[in-house]
Amino acid sequence: MRISHDKSFLLLFFILCSFSLSVSRDTLTPNQPLSGDETLVSSHGTFSLGFFSPTNSTNNRYIGIWYTIIPGQRVILWVGNRQNPVSGPTAVLMLTSNGSLLVTDGNSKVFLSSPSMMAVGKPVAQLLDAGNFVIRDSQITDSNSFAWQSFDYPTDTLITGMKLGWNLTSGLNRNLTAWSSSTDPSPGNYTLALDLRGDPQVMLWNGHSLQWRSGPWTGLQFSNNLPVTLTYTGIFAYHFVNNKEEVYYSAGVVNKSTITRLVVNPQGVAERYIWLDASRMWDRYWYTPSTQCDGYAACGPYGSCDPKGSPMCSCLQGFEPKSPVNWAVRYTSDGCVRKTKLDCRNGTDGFVTIPRTLLPDTVNATVNRTMSLDECQAACLRNCSCTGFSRADTRGSGSGCIMWFMDLINFASYSDAGQDFYLRLAAKDIGLISSQSHKSGDAALAVLLSVVLGVISLLVSVACYAWRKLKWTRGNAFINGENLVESTKEDDMELPLFELVEIETATNNFSNENKLGEGGFGPVYKGKMREGQEIAVKRLSKTSLQGLGELKTEVMLVAKLQHRNLVRLLGCCLEGDERILIYEFMPNKSLDTFLFDEQKVALLDWRMRYQIILGIARGLLYLHQDSRFRIIHRDLKAGNILLDKDMIPKISDFGLARLFGEDETETKTRRVVGTYGYMPPEYALNGIFSVKSDVFSFGVLVLEIISGRRNKGVYLSASEEYLLGKAWTLWKEGNSLQLIDASLDASVFMTEILRCMKVGLLCVQEQPEDRPIMSSVVLMLGSDHALLPEPKQPGFMARISPTGSPSLVKESSSINDLTLTTSLDITISRYCYPSTSRDSYPYHKSYRWKCLAFIYRNFCTGILYP
Repeated sequence: MRISHDKSFLLLFFILCSFSLSVSRDTLTPNQPLSGDETLVSSHGTFSLGFFSPTNSTNNRYIGIWYTIIPGQRVILWVGNRQNPVSGPTAVLMLTSNGSLLVTDGNSKVFLSSPSMMAVGKPVAQLLDAGNFVIRDSQITDSNSFAWQSFDYPTDTLITGMKLGWNLTSGLNRNLTAWSSSTDPSPGNYTLALDLRGDPQVMLWNGHSLQWRSGPWTGLQFSNNLPVTLTYTGIFAYHFVNNKEEVYYSAGVVNKSTITRLVVNPQGVAERYIWLDASRMWDRYWYTPSTQCDGYAACGPYGSCDPKGSPMCSCLQGFEPKSPVNWAVRYTSDGCVRKTKLDCRNGTDGFVTIPRTLLPDTVNATVNRTMSLDECQAACLRNCSCTGFSRADTRGSGSGCIMWFMDLINFASYSDAGQDFYLRLAAKDIGLISSQSHKSGDAALAVLLSVVLGVISLLVSVACYAWRKLKWTRGNAFINGENLVESTKEDDMELPLFELVEIETATNNFSNENKLGEGGFGPVYKGKMREGQEIAVKRLSKTSLQGLGELKTEVMLVAKLQHRNLVRLLGCCLEGDERILIYEFMPNKSLDTFLFDEQKVALLDWRMRYQIILGIARGLLYLHQDSRFRIIHRDLKAGNILLDKDMIPKISDFGLARLFGEDETETKTRRVVGTYGYMPPEYALNGIFSVKSDVFSFGVLVLEIISGRRNKGVYLSASEEYLLGKAWTLWKEGNSLQLIDASLDASVFMTEILRCMKVGLLCVQEQPEDRPIMSSVVLMLGSDHALLPEPKQPGFMARISPTGSPSLVKESSSINDLTLTTSLDITISRYCYPSTSRDSYPYHKSYRWKCLAFIYRNFCTGILYP
């Protein structure tokens, strides 16, 4: 019994030793493969290597490397058999006697590496503590002598010690290729690689389409600020090597304990993360593309992109748009052309400095590392094909020379990055610039005098305007305090006035058979003029609480707006108590009559829906940037998008619109108006609105058009029932296809639909500053090459009930849905605009200054509501 007990103890001891060996070893030998759930762990426990299955993929198994020291997260850094997964649990990683790695499931074999040119007597594969999986000869003591290493074959991630670039001796090109999806490690469409043409630069490709470039290395960083001088300065040490043997970029750290990684995700975004041990989370501190200016050639040849500019694109000095018509509607891919041709023969050309710019594409540039800046300028002038030059190295006083030939593409302006570029221009264009600079002092004085005179004129105009307004209230007929006939004449609307009898005849005396619908403003009728022209007649209801002010707004705005995607106002009728607007007739009515009807929605194929989305975007861009005014619509929804006979969308119903000054970015109101489901949270809850409010509404519209579902109100704890919540959840899960309307043939237009969906999610992000402006939206929708950042969570909101708790916001059955108002408007109307003539209304001087202040505010800012 004693011997038996000792044998049992020894057996248990050997089992424990074997188990300990299996979980802690970092090497693989021909006699000891890796199978099942076994892992190799690096010497300090930083990295693990073993088999894994991606989320939602239980059958496919891959050999990969991940961080061991980050608990609860398996961040895959490298995948060996990404194109050849193994099915089943019997996957084995083996090292052959000739130094090759292979993965097998017992039936088939997948080679991860081939025999090296280097002789390997006794091969061993080892997972190093740098995260590098290497094959070496165990008889060789040189720790850096490898027959093969995983660092030479990266997947989608670059970590400390890895190189992105070329070994010119062997021809090895190390680049990053994104996963196909979050659950599929196979190579996707996006690749981050170092391009050796001209002056080397890092480029992000979508197949064969260039999406982003880093610009050339300036000695300290890449011209496009690839993460060198951003957050966590002093933590990282970046290197760029360019010699006869190698050209590569690498990212190091000052403290070896710092964990960082650069990843290309399946959506085509390059992201850099750092692990924050204190908060136990990854911090994404840099990513690209992050603005539309990061997109390649966003403004075309000789165009410069300013991410903070409006418009975003502008021509360089001495250049003008190649197609002014396209440029006016923000189609800028044609770029710009010279105003004056270069005159190389007579040597009269010169240079102007473009400061702090992303240097243009260096594919067709040449580099001389020893030439001075003066020598560089002289060499460029001698070559008739040279279009500009810059320093190759910006360290210290600068050195070296880059010269560009042919067209200059992909300029971008940055206030906190970039470097000087010297643009070659004809003498005539340089002379214009020079003469303007000599006159700058006189111009400044002229501007100052103009401002002073302008202020004086404005004050006089305001006083006169206010006095006239107060005088009108004494002698003219009013309806709810508004003399619309005089107001219309005063504002010089240049709008035809129709006689009431003419409108009654056209609508068959406003018969119910001609009635198209009814909203908060009043009923809308179809009519036909004597000449045969069909019209839509919007008639102010005498019981309407919202219509009068909205009618004036609509007359003031729409009469002066002309755009293909805005409804056209033909005239008005202001006769007796009638307040009527006459519009062009839209035979296909509004978008919601198609979109939310189970039968009619099938008539909207994807090409039609896409053109509707694009048309609405162009109409909004016109309102926000290109019209005579900056206009916020405030009630953009499917019911206010009318469709003509060709299904061209027309934005309508400007009754709730607001005018913005050129320098005005946002404002706040106590009168929240519009439709729940389309309101952004900052407006619905706090009354703050801006152009980003319309952008949010547009994003909701896009998602409705794609899904064929109405965006209803939301209860905070049940956001899954809310269209935005549903779209966001499906997007995060990689199941976006489930949102697409079943009546669409999505397979043919999958890429375009998903791009539109992503644009929609970008537009409905919770924070207004995260939402794109409409010029960027139009660019993203209209170009396959436009780069889209990753969307953040949409703005979820709920209406707060009188009890203080959230309640479900119901959809109204009226055309205008749910409109909110306050008693403030009624109070102002009563003490500033009496409902009868002034003679029969008790007039108090104490109200005069309140009225004056109110009118002054309206006059100066264009605000029609408090």
